[in-house]
Amino acid sequence: MDKNDKIYIAGHRGLVGSAIVRKLEAEGFTNIIKRTRKELDLVNQAAVTEFFATEKPDYVFLAAAKVGGINANDIYPGDFIYQNLQIQNNIISNAKEVGVKKLLFLGSSCIYPKLSKQPMKEEYLLTGTLEPTNEPYAIAKIAGIKMCQSYNKQYGTNFISVMPTNLFGFNDNFDLEKSHVLPALLRKIYEAKKNNQSTVTVWGTGKPRREFLFVDDLADAVYFLMQNYDEDEIVNIGTGEDIMISELAELIKKVIGFEGEIVYDASKPDGTPRKLLDVSKLNGLGWKADTSLEDGIRKTFEWFQANLP
Repeated sequence: MDKNDKIYIAGHRGLVGSAIVRKLEAEGFTNIIKRTRKELDLVNQAAVTEFFATEKPDYVFLAAAKVGGINANDIYPGDFIYQNLQIQNNIISNAKEVGVKKLLFLGSSCIYPKLSKQPMKEEYLLTGTLEPTNEPYAIAKIAGIKMCQSYNKQYGTNFISVMPTNLFGFNDNFDLEKSHVLPALLRKIYEAKKNNQSTVTVWGTGKPRREFLFVDDLADAVYFLMQNYDEDEIVNIGTGEDIMISELAELIKKVIGFEGEIVYDASKPDGTPRKLLDVSKLNGLGWKADTSLEDGIRKTFEWFQANLP
């Protein structure tokens, strides 16, 4: 990508999109196209078609999606599959129509089977049944991967797909009903300290293991791949290390300085027992994450305190 190329970031206000904006601006890119949801409804096919026909971007980062944790996926499964399919279909098809040079599609590690061998290699996709708590979202993301691959095969496009692990950082969603585990824990434990509570209750047993990547590291990785990767096969993006949810809660407790006790509600779902990505492919291409989990949590907590509504 040249510094004056026109680059469209779909979802530029979200956790991932805003990190990509920060990365590109830090690298000296100035021609970045952004549209808020009010300005451009990505679910609306006619609106997206008109936008692409007018702007004709050179490169596209497809970071827009309807996302959420176990609770949100359970409450809004229809919204998750419909909206994500619409967003992807509209952007990918119009990118082909206007001759976008390259598109990067952001998937999710939840595309892999619930009981996948660990760590999860890229080739494990579609080798088993999905985790029921986020199946609609995962199916939409798998469809996005296959659409990129199919367009490459039929039309000769250069559309690549990456699968990030669990992400966290600036501009995350800290809504307790709709957020993922790390921001939800951070907010719960922060409020418990503020309100002088003696305990914090966490969903599940605390035993599942999860991998977490600071979102600015993700932005660095997708920038690297946009410059250096042109293959059909998906690429995992993560740290290659995981942690028990109970250990994560204790780490957040330490960063925030909460003195109370973490208790677990085993009547609530745990989700997938373990989700760890095999990142040897990405490491072999020449990229590795460099922000430790504790440093990332500390940076996120500082941002959270500075940006409380």
